[in-house]
Amino acid sequence: MNKDFNFTITSVSLDENYHPSNSTRITTNFANLARGDSRQENLRNALKMIDNSFNALAHWDNPTGERYSVELEIISVDMDIDGGGDTFPSIEVLKTNIIDKQTNERIEGIVGNNFSSYVRDYDFSVLLLEHNKDQTQFSIPNDFGDLHGKLFKSFINSNTYKQNFNKSPVICLSVSDNKTYHRTENQHPVLGVEYHPNESSLTEQYFKKMGLQVRYFMPPNSVAPLAFYFFGDLLNDYSNLELISTISTMGTFQKIYRPEIYNANAAAGKCYQPNLKNLDHSLTQIVYDRAERSQLAIEQGKFAEEHFIKPYQMVLEQWSANCNF
Repeated sequence: MNKDFNFTITSVSLDENYHPSNSTRITTNFANLARGDSRQENLRNALKMIDNSFNALAHWDNPTGERYSVELEIISVDMDIDGGGDTFPSIEVLKTNIIDKQTNERIEGIVGNNFSSYVRDYDFSVLLLEHNKDQTQFSIPNDFGDLHGKLFKSFINSNTYKQNFNKSPVICLSVSDNKTYHRTENQHPVLGVEYHPNESSLTEQYFKKMGLQVRYFMPPNSVAPLAFYFFGDLLNDYSNLELISTISTMGTFQKIYRPEIYNANAAAGKCYQPNLKNLDHSLTQIVYDRAERSQLAIEQGKFAEEHFIKPYQMVLEQWSANCNF
């Protein structure tokens, strides 16, 4: 069997006029904001928050705090399974681009940031639930995440990825609310203070199968660590401005989505336990429907099962068994 599936990339700007496409997972951060009566105001305010955060972190040679702005692209990846031209929406990520108003330069940022995947919805919201149905103790299937991980690595190693992006992706997520994080002495000028978790999370294990390492940093002006998933060397493979573009973008989304953690009124200490029931936090003026997000994850997982997992089960199993990733 051919080692690589055929991948097709499309890109659309994430600005105040953005409307989610039919193939976009509507639970993803940017799509959730772009719905309802407040959609344009939501997007406008979120993008302004990102710019403000970026300028606060990139403060050198920036006395008025207005030198930079961040442009975002939604990168959608469709996969042709059997070469017949029928495609399935594989993943969606965000790509940052930095506008230096002082030099009129457009600087390429980082691809990745937000990570959206129908197959991940299937794994967590369908497969994992069915595996633990009527069980007295929670457990994880032995091959949990194997297919998704191989599909992701296939895309990252494909000519399509290499022709479109110069560097490996960085994905930035929130910390787990059932883990404890301990502050270390390691500190980076942009990423901030590093934290170590007390144990590995299911998300860490899942992303490890995608080939990604993880480190936790609490950037300056932040109140909680962020999880940075990456290939290679996070601290040395990317410029300060590239890292700031990811921090400002994903830090903003987390303030909106998880204000109990990322918009808390007190910063994480030496020993930090995230708490989604924390009442001492501030809300942004941006509407985000978290309840709907959870409900739709199951629907999207079933969509992946119906249109991808079951129809192509034999093909995927054969490909996975012969895959060297």
